[in-house]
Amino acid sequence: MSIRVLPDVLISQIAAGEVVERPAAALKEILENSLDAGATDIQIDLEQGGIKRIRVADNGSGIARDELALALTRHATSKIASLADLEQVASLGFRGEALASIAAIARVQLSSRGANSDHTGAGHAWEVRVEGGRLSEPAPAARAAGTTIDIQDLFFNTPARRKFLKTEATEYAHCAETVRRLALANPRTAFTLSHNGRVQLRLNADSAAARVRQVMGEAFERNTIAVDAAAGALRVSGWVIRPGAATASRDSQHVFVNGRYVRDKLIVHALKEAYRDVLHHQLNPAYCLFISLPPDAVDVNVHPAKTEIRFRDSRGVHQFLFHAVERLLSAPATGGAVPEAAGTPSAAGFRPGFGAPQQASMPLQVTEAMGFYAPLGQGSGVRGQESGEFVALAAQALPESGQGDAPPLGYALAQLHGVYVLAQNAQGLVLVDMHAAHERVVYEKLKVALDARAVPAQTLLIPVALTVDARDAAEIGPHLDQLREIGFELSITSPTSVAVRSVPWLLKNADPVELTRAVLAEVAEFGVVRLLAERRNELLATLACHGAVRANRHLTLPEMNALLREMEATERAGQCNHGRPTWFPISLRELDAMFMRGR
Repeated sequence: MSIRVLPDVLISQIAAGEVVERPAAALKEILENSLDAGATDIQIDLEQGGIKRIRVADNGSGIARDELALALTRHATSKIASLADLEQVASLGFRGEALASIAAIARVQLSSRGANSDHTGAGHAWEVRVEGGRLSEPAPAARAAGTTIDIQDLFFNTPARRKFLKTEATEYAHCAETVRRLALANPRTAFTLSHNGRVQLRLNADSAAARVRQVMGEAFERNTIAVDAAAGALRVSGWVIRPGAATASRDSQHVFVNGRYVRDKLIVHALKEAYRDVLHHQLNPAYCLFISLPPDAVDVNVHPAKTEIRFRDSRGVHQFLFHAVERLLSAPATGGAVPEAAGTPSAAGFRPGFGAPQQASMPLQVTEAMGFYAPLGQGSGVRGQESGEFVALAAQALPESGQGDAPPLGYALAQLHGVYVLAQNAQGLVLVDMHAAHERVVYEKLKVALDARAVPAQTLLIPVALTVDARDAAEIGPHLDQLREIGFELSITSPTSVAVRSVPWLLKNADPVELTRAVLAEVAEFGVVRLLAERRNELLATLACHGAVRANRHLTLPEMNALLREMEATERAGQCNHGRPTWFPISLRELDAMFMRGR
């Protein structure tokens, strides 16, 4: 078969397949043009999910009469003029093929009036129409400064593509999500979205915080931490969800690079790693982050849809994002996490989750009590007459000098059902899951000790022997020195038995057999080398779980207060090693509401 040049119309229809996958893709291109034109008010009208009609009207700078036809020509644009411009693109659009591609597969009417137009004949609005590749001559039109593009019957002449569209509801949902994303990145622009003649979304120009609240909802607002970090010309700002409020959904993950919404694997991985130590199982974090860096440090010209990008220093960006978010999630527990039902928003417009660390200066130091293994019956208390459960009585109230003197997590009042610690602070009450909290404390101590290569060991008075699988014994045999570095001194006494001679000091009161079997189970699955290199934190989390205080263990008041003080000084104390919350606040305002008391 001979080689031949394709007709222009067919070329445009093929190009449309790269740019216009569905109505939402066409809408995105049109909205980006409006934003690049400086629009501060954009009206969007859709019919049948955008399949029947997409109409976008803006108040941007407009298009001159003589350039209307060029706007619908392939690779014609006002946004770049040279290779140097392409290497530092600052606009959302720049390829110049979007309108031409859309016009190749739909009926398009484009009308515009320049912002500086006067009322003379040369200054009023003009319009052109295109259908099936045939472009009309410009004709006078009536409209204020700005541009209106009316797209009807998308894919009318390419039925093979049209049949791959989903239902009207599905296509509309994609269009609405496109509007929300662009609205998040452009809070100073008003957006109105109508579908089949009914207004579905109206967003007035406002601050970034107000726009995020409008688009992502009050639940996101209540459970976020503000992010603001910089390293040279690289900066990230926005909000990330508190780990305890994470869900299985990935719908609320929004990242913008220089104002452009992106789906970048490097960014997603950095944020996932930042949450790895505090997120429960398969839950996913929610976030809305704005990354800015010099345009020439990022290549946005790697995909027709412009949602994929490439960083010049990808490793540097990854590490910067990871540390910026991980540092916030690591903040010790403070009183800043207590929500106020009608509190004053922070300077960023959001009530904070975990705020900046506030280390209270407390005279109470009960180092040995942090073992949490005091003999049953110590301290003063009473037993429930029906349940038989021990309830510790309060021995210390808030200081008379003022409630503000209380530490962030307050003073212990009682132990509830052998599981929870009830404390009182200046804002109200705090409920602590003692096992989850102690698990995080032990875990962080183990990490610090291992990082310093100083994991103290507790020698057992009598070595403990246990029977093991022959494969496990063979696996650990060459690595006994490495296991000793994490506090375990083991010896192989036979092909199927191991003697435990010491365990990590922080876990000295745990069952040595359970601890050793937990280590051997991890070894059997991953091998010693991989376990101590790639899965070190997972191993330490397992050990901390075994070493943490168990439910129904009676704690004295000094022990409970020692736990609270340790939590305040421990990173990531808001979640246990598995991502479950370790404590919840109940404010006085909430207590008053429960009892219908006015304040």
